[in-house]
Amino acid sequence: MTDTEQTELRKFMRGLRKRNPYQSEFQQAVEEIATSVLPWYLKQDAYLKAEILERITEPDRVISFRVTWETDSGEIRANRAWRVQFNNSLGPYKGGLRFHPDVNESVLKFLGFEQIFKNSLTGLPMGGAKGGSNFNPKGKSEREVMRFCYSLMTELHRHIGEDTDVPAGDIGVGAREISFLFGQYMRLENRWSGVLTGKGLSFGGSAVRTEATGWGCVYFCEAMLKQHDQSLEGKSVAISGSGNVALYAAQKLIEKGAKPITLSDSKGLLYAKDGITEEQLETIRKLKEQERGRLADVKIKGTQYHASQNPWGVACDVAMPCATQNELDEEDAKTLIKNGVIAVCEGANMPTTAEAMKAFRENGVLHAPGKASNAGGVAVSGLEQSQNAMRISWSRDEVDDRLKKIMQDIHTRCVEEGEQSGRINYVNGANIAGFKKVATAMLAYGAI
Repeated sequence: MTDTEQTELRKFMRGLRKRNPYQSEFQQAVEEIATSVLPWYLKQDAYLKAEILERITEPDRVISFRVTWETDSGEIRANRAWRVQFNNSLGPYKGGLRFHPDVNESVLKFLGFEQIFKNSLTGLPMGGAKGGSNFNPKGKSEREVMRFCYSLMTELHRHIGEDTDVPAGDIGVGAREISFLFGQYMRLENRWSGVLTGKGLSFGGSAVRTEATGWGCVYFCEAMLKQHDQSLEGKSVAISGSGNVALYAAQKLIEKGAKPITLSDSKGLLYAKDGITEEQLETIRKLKEQERGRLADVKIKGTQYHASQNPWGVACDVAMPCATQNELDEEDAKTLIKNGVIAVCEGANMPTTAEAMKAFRENGVLHAPGKASNAGGVAVSGLEQSQNAMRISWSRDEVDDRLKKIMQDIHTRCVEEGEQSGRINYVNGANIAGFKKVATAMLAYGAI
């Protein structure tokens, strides 16, 4: 950036921090976008005059409400929930619901802001939103989770609709929770509509939705390596997380001939020096999905569990952070670089700190940001919306083919906007491509 651009960035961020104090995650997400787009944005008089950047960083609305529910023992509990409807310039608001004790307004605003550009990159008609609650489903009985979901939807149903806002799942919200939420929506509204995605296949869900984010991350990584005359075959891949994204990324990597060597959870790291096999992965998947167990409970020959460690100290060719925001910091990045990592492909939302991103950039490591490589999940959610609207169901192969095409198109957009002096900055490419489409729509609508 030039001195003038840096001055404008500092001025803009001062104003944003003043308007959004104590919201560090949101501030970080906005600064990343602003850093990428300002060199282009400052040359666009019409966009400057319309204050598109200022408007796009202010949510359309933030809905906050109480969720009161009853435990199995008859005790009353109260949690807070939010829906951040950020921007619907390209289509109905679209973004997941997250149930986790760390959820707060800053986290949801950062996720909703990221969702605007992720959805833009898919090419599908979707705006950006996010929601959730500080409710922790871990340790709760199924009936307690059910009662919480019913209570949350009793308020949320007023603010969503198939042409207004279409939530999906996220951390802590899987097929079980979506089913409870959808059932309550139908009772309240007395109608069936595609108002939630991630539904079961028996009642309007889409094939490949569970696998989509993990598979999409691998498809993007494959395209990125191919662009640089390399392939996934034989590459060792360190993956963080052990939810759907991590497990299905590992599944697709095995299919592509790569070697996933790690998975992780909040308690530690599972390491397989020679790569996790299909059979081992299926055992782990059943433990996580059916028994809701921990990686520490995995007893498989050829694997080692290391408590209180993350995957970034393990030597690998490719790193796939698939857990949560800011999980990979500067020291982790330096360790990965020292150990010879050639590519980082994000399966989570903003899992890499700004300092780590800088380290990767300065050392020539290929770095795919989550808003590009993590877009497979929302892409298939958008395809689920289309199937619901048309009252049809596409086959597994057809949805997978569409997913591959969307991820390849996202990669192409990143290359077109991010290529500079023969090198590709995927972070800038994703940010600029996503921003331009939304900004152009906002400008077309006038001063609203």
